[in-house]
Amino acid sequence: MKILVLGAGTVGTSVAAALAAENNDITVVDTDALRLRELSEKLDLRTVHGHAAHPSVLAQAGAEDAELLIAVTNSDETNIIACQVADALYNTPTKIARVREAEYLDHPELITRGKLAINVVISPEHLVCRHVQRLIEYPGALQVLDFADGHAVLVATRALDGGALVGHQIKELRGHLPATVDARVAAIFRRGKPVRPEGNTVIEADDEVFFLADRRDIRTVMSELRKLDKPARRVFLAGGGNIGKALAKSMENSYSVKVLERSRERSKLLAEDLQNSIVLVGDAADEDLLREENIDQTDVYCALTNDDEANILSAMLAKKLGCPRVISLINRPAYAELVEGGPIDIAVSPQQVTLSALLTHIRQGTMVRVHSLRRGAAEAIEAVALGDRRTSRVIGRAVEELELPAGTTLGGIVRGEKLLIAHHDVVIEHNDHIILFLVDKRQLRHVEHMFRADATAI
Repeated sequence: MKILVLGAGTVGTSVAAALAAENNDITVVDTDALRLRELSEKLDLRTVHGHAAHPSVLAQAGAEDAELLIAVTNSDETNIIACQVADALYNTPTKIARVREAEYLDHPELITRGKLAINVVISPEHLVCRHVQRLIEYPGALQVLDFADGHAVLVATRALDGGALVGHQIKELRGHLPATVDARVAAIFRRGKPVRPEGNTVIEADDEVFFLADRRDIRTVMSELRKLDKPARRVFLAGGGNIGKALAKSMENSYSVKVLERSRERSKLLAEDLQNSIVLVGDAADEDLLREENIDQTDVYCALTNDDEANILSAMLAKKLGCPRVISLINRPAYAELVEGGPIDIAVSPQQVTLSALLTHIRQGTMVRVHSLRRGAAEAIEAVALGDRRTSRVIGRAVEELELPAGTTLGGIVRGEKLLIAHHDVVIEHNDHIILFLVDKRQLRHVEHMFRADATAI
């Protein structure tokens, strides 16, 4: 696929790297010549120096035969205009724009009514806010990912000594659960390496376990893998930027929320906009301030500034002072891998969260949702089975008959509003939503091909 990526910032670079690794024809446009030079030295792609919204620059980048345009510059207006220009002059089929400003996001009719030539709007702040909120809602979870409009949830958690299933085989899980509850272990990572989950696989302490279940059953299944943490009630947010503000606003009616912001002017605006949150002015690295605010009695501490180092240090300090669970936004993958699982419980990568949303609209076949996992090393995919037994490789076949590539696990099937755990004898029907876990992304094209509905697929 020929793809134009407009903007070589953190998100643009991560998107370009992920797509270039899958043998797509990538061209990156940016005004920073040095950054483009560094990018071209690391990755197999073209670069074009210039303003992303200028027709001449888009023409030079090959917009006339591009299949997809991803506008992720730091300017909302540039992203919007670039999509308009690409549509009007070059008839680019699919255009995705990153939009951050709430003034635009508060008017979705601009997109739905076709006023702007944008097929998909991506808001990183909104995506990260929702991601962090799910982590707060399910203490002990490392990731919580929705599929099929929330009818199925993939949860990652760390197995700990004391969990009923730790030291036992996976096949014993069904015997432990109530008759009305079912779940499927989709993947296991042990000391950073994938372990294929078979029935006789023994779950060990410190394993990172991904399981698929109904939302209502998440805590029940997690209790088999670790001692359940108590539900969070008190949440402390360090950083009152767009993410901190959005998170406080969405949680303040359900939790006791405190927001710490360094800027006095920004704090005043937050205090005016938030109804039930306490807004504090100060430095998140101020030990005395955190003690005064009883950080040891806080259930979750979230470091949400735009400074990786500040987030890491403040989260580590909060942990040292007695906060049981700390979450930190970290953009640099090397930093995230360094600190996660140590003093910091969860490192959230904004670009990985954004990448997941973008991949959903890039994957071929009938992929309707994609989640990038483990810093991009693995993926969870929701694909729709379309056609009939003659035109489809999956419809009319039992799970055990499917020729899944190595490293791929079929976790569940959503039929209508019901989640069916993918036991070996479940037969796939037309319009089923299939949830798959890939630990080897090299098999992605095979999976995409499996879910194409055409007569040549036989």
